[in-house]
Formats: sequence, structure tokens, C-alpha cells
Amino acid sequence: MLTKAKAGHYAVGQFNINNLEWTKAILLTAQELNSPVILGVSEGAGKYMCGYKTVVGMVNGMLEELNITVPVALHLDHGSYEGALKCIEAGFSSVMFDGSHYPIEENVEKTKELVAICNEKGLSLEAEVGSIGGEEDGVIGAGECADPEECKKIADLGVTMLAAGIGNIHGKYPENWQGLSFETLDAVQKLTGAMPLVLHGGTGIPADMIKKAIDLGVSKINVNTECQLAFADATRKYIEAGKDQQGKGFDPRKLLAPGFEAIKATVKEKMELFGSINKA
Repeated sequence: MLTKAKAGHYAVGQFNINNLEWTKAILLTAQELNSPVILGVSEGAGKYMCGYKTVVGMVNGMLEELNITVPVALHLDHGSYEGALKCIEAGFSSVMFDGSHYPIEENVEKTKELVAICNEKGLSLEAEVGSIGGEEDGVIGAGECADPEECKKIADLGVTMLAAGIGNIHGKYPENWQGLSFETLDAVQKLTGAMPLVLHGGTGIPADMIKKAIDLGVSKINVNTECQLAFADATRKYIEAGKDQQGKGFDPRKLLAPGFEAIKATVKEKMELFGSINKA
């Protein structure tokens, strides 16, 4: 999926899932737009959805029941070493091991072990160098820029894709954000060659910066907060308009419908920006 994206100068969106509505909205949009898609699951969301086996069961059931024919990957987002092993066992097709908080030697060691396991099982593995800022499951970082030499060290271990910190953060971007460091991205790209690069914290990065990042080798972009904000906003409007008190408007299928549609609209907008429509 990502090798094709890198060669074709577009990016595949990873949209994090939080429940049934999220998963269904993302899969239906990908199918409608004929776009490949990555479903991201953070360890916190995995726990919330009753564990990784429950997530795998739900996703596999939907792929069959909704007749999804576009390429779909189920991917652990910012996984610990133990979390990655659990997802591999549960049946995920792809995992991310985030060893960016370890000293580089330990990050290399643990990544190497996971490369061997993933190769044996035919799974994809994402690694990270230089922590991504903002908050991710309670861990707060400031958005560092990765050391390109360290990126090469990790890329050379045989991972499928690499997330390099280039000043990007999770969540909403603060007023004083400095923007993406394209110098870092360019330096990483030169040393890692054909390896697909990953941009985390896709919410709130201006469109021109996203396009430039794709030109410089970014083939996977993660989106989570934007879908959450769209869902919350649509749900709030529905309740504020008193629609939950009209007829059977309190029925969860009706109550959650506007949020569901808002997620679909957000995913569509991102797929257009990333250039992945009709690339399935």
C-alpha cells in the first residue's frame, strides 16, 4: 500500500478508530472513494473497545458484511513492545512500535526483535525516531525533530515504514507552533531512500505543508483528533436543537447518525488532500 503511495506521490490516511461508528464510517468512505485505508488503534482505544481480539473480530466482520474490497490495514498506533506482541497475536496486519523514548541502542534492539517476528508472519512494522509532540494516551511531548542518522539506523533494520519527528504534534496545534521542519524531513528522506515515511498529528497541519511533506516522501498520514472534533460538534448540534427529544430521536442509531456522517465528511476531505482517491 505504502510502496505504491510513495512511488505515486500520494499518501494513505491512517484514521484512528474508537468504536463501531468510527470503523464503519471510515470503511464505507474508503470503499465509496476507492481509496486504500489504514485503521489505527491506540492502546487506549484498544482497551476501551474490550481488547485487540474484539477489534479484530469487529473489523473482519465489517469487511465481509459491508463488502469492502479496497485494501485495508489494521494497525496498532504508538504501541509499546508488549502491546505490539499482543496485537500480532490478536491478528492485526500491521503494528507500530514506538521506541522513541528509549535510548537509541534500546530502540534498535527492540525494533530488531519485532522486525524478525513481523517478517516471519508477513506483517508490516512502523518504527519511530524523535518523539511526536502533544498528548498521546496521556504522554505529553513537545514535538522534537528526529536525528536523520538515527532514522537511518532504524530504517536499516528492515522496518516497513518510519515515523520521524519533524516538529509535528498530536492534537490541536498551539498558536506559537513553528511549523514542520522540511529540512529534517529532506535529510531523513535522503538517508532512508525508498522507505515510506509517516507523518503523525495530521490534524491542523495546513494543506500546503501536507502536500510538501508528501512530495518529500511522506506516504502515510495519521488523523485522529479531527474526526473526534467533527463527531463531537455534530452530536452537540443535534442535542442543542432538541432533536433527541423529538419522536425516537434518543435512539442511539439516530443520536449518533450526525456524528457518523461528520466522520465520513472529514475522512473524504482528508483522502482528497492526501491524493489517495481511486488509488485502490
